[in-house]
Amino acid sequence: MDPHSSAQDIPRCDLCETAIVQSYCDFCHVKLCKPCIGEHISDEYYKHKIVPFQERRSTLIYPKCETHSHKNCKFQCEDCNNIFVCSSCIASEQHERHKFVEVTEVYKSKKKIIKKDREELENYISPSYEETALQLENQLANLDGGYEKLTLAITKEGEQWHRKIDVIINKMKTEVNEIKVKHRDILMKHLDENKQIQSLIKQTLLAIEKIEKSTEVSSTTEYSSKIREFSKIPSKVQVSLPTFISKPIDREKLYKLFGHITPLATASVKNVPSLKQPSISVRELLDEPKLVSTIHTGYKDLRSVTCLNDGKIWTNGMTNDIKCFIVGSVLRKIKTKSGGRPSDIAVDSDGDLLYSDRTRGTVNKVKNEQNEELIILQGWRPIQMCVTSTGDLLVTVFSDDETQSKVVRYSGSTEKQTVQFDDKGKPLYSGNSYIKYITENRNHDICVADSVALAVVVVSQHGELRWRYTGYPSVTKNKSFKPYGITTDNQSRILTADYYNHCIHILDQNGQFLRYIDNCGLNNPFGLCVDNDDNLFVCEYYNGNVKKIKYLK
Repeated sequence: MDPHSSAQDIPRCDLCETAIVQSYCDFCHVKLCKPCIGEHISDEYYKHKIVPFQERRSTLIYPKCETHSHKNCKFQCEDCNNIFVCSSCIASEQHERHKFVEVTEVYKSKKKIIKKDREELENYISPSYEETALQLENQLANLDGGYEKLTLAITKEGEQWHRKIDVIINKMKTEVNEIKVKHRDILMKHLDENKQIQSLIKQTLLAIEKIEKSTEVSSTTEYSSKIREFSKIPSKVQVSLPTFISKPIDREKLYKLFGHITPLATASVKNVPSLKQPSISVRELLDEPKLVSTIHTGYKDLRSVTCLNDGKIWTNGMTNDIKCFIVGSVLRKIKTKSGGRPSDIAVDSDGDLLYSDRTRGTVNKVKNEQNEELIILQGWRPIQMCVTSTGDLLVTVFSDDETQSKVVRYSGSTEKQTVQFDDKGKPLYSGNSYIKYITENRNHDICVADSVALAVVVVSQHGELRWRYTGYPSVTKNKSFKPYGITTDNQSRILTADYYNHCIHILDQNGQFLRYIDNCGLNNPFGLCVDNDDNLFVCEYYNGNVKKIKYLK
């Protein structure tokens, strides 16, 4: 075996092909040993960037300035349609008093979008197409058997008749075969369309992976998301087999009375994006959930907790300050802009803190120590909220006269969707200002814990009622089910706090009760959240503690 091509061999220098690699040219993408560095940069080409081999591909490759060829563009001009500019361009009269943004910030922002798109395609959209394709293939696989049964039923009915009607029987069999061809054509048509889109998704994923690995700024900043194009999840096609309906024998009307074959029926069933099972391992529930740690927040009335990806948590109570903790210690405090207490808190995809202020009727964003009003409501006031997997914000709100409640979806400060009534025009939620915690499940269902209605109300991403959960009968849980906090985990399970019964209910994504968490000494559980590792954080209202609980294997 050639040692230079062996997968198990350590990296070798690209120049001498024998020495062990220590360095890397981050511009030319060449592996180098120490003696060969001088030879590689001997042309004195100013763009060579020699870095330790472990830090390869860490240097951004900036676009070359079209005006000043000897300089790289490290900024974009916002007033000139975000064109690339160098330091000399910035100082020129052409860009006098213009606003500039660092390319590195745009690059990082785009990388986040690219990563999110890849995860959306891999974990939601692509599996939905795979599920539809599998369903169509199963129908095709069972097609012959179904039609054989249909033909057999017709044959058995025909045997009861006189031989003179054999011609009619054969004619009807021919009709069945013709319908079968149409049936197959319909299924193949939908399967082909589905697979074409699957192929486009795979191509897009390959392109995204290439961009993710690349340090080319231009290709990254020019990236255009195709999520909207692929998010139109295909409907599930269910083509029903015809049925044979016999009739009493009448010699004068043999053909009509022998029976008839129902026409081919094609039904489209709305599909919900599913979780990509191969990419997320199924984790079973522990027989006995375990208390991992307890954080003392100092609040007397602790209401909400939300997790960050770096081990930090934000909390709020009945005061005007919001606290950030890490490993049980206060890392940061933020005061609300109005001086009133926040109704709820959340963290957006950039890691910035959001809080709802029912006193002013606003949702505020805290970024770089700046506290700005992101959403200003008129005639309505915000209660609880959550950030969705696509970066939208779901907010439960109530009317100023406290007679109506609804859920509103925002993209930034723009209202995109309102969920308030079911298909019969009846309110989905109790019409008052009381607590209505909200979360989005991994299948994009909108889940609201309506404490006044004593129910968890779950609607699809389109606002259609899926189910209501009003508790699970138990001898030991003899008080009314009073759901407050609600959250979801990576397995699409839904967890909700049962305030009076001092426990957590765990449900599957279809509202079926799985088990309680009631062995960790919980006392009046309130707000909930789950981190990326499916650790559960529970607010205890009166004693102000946040309990971290492990409930999955």
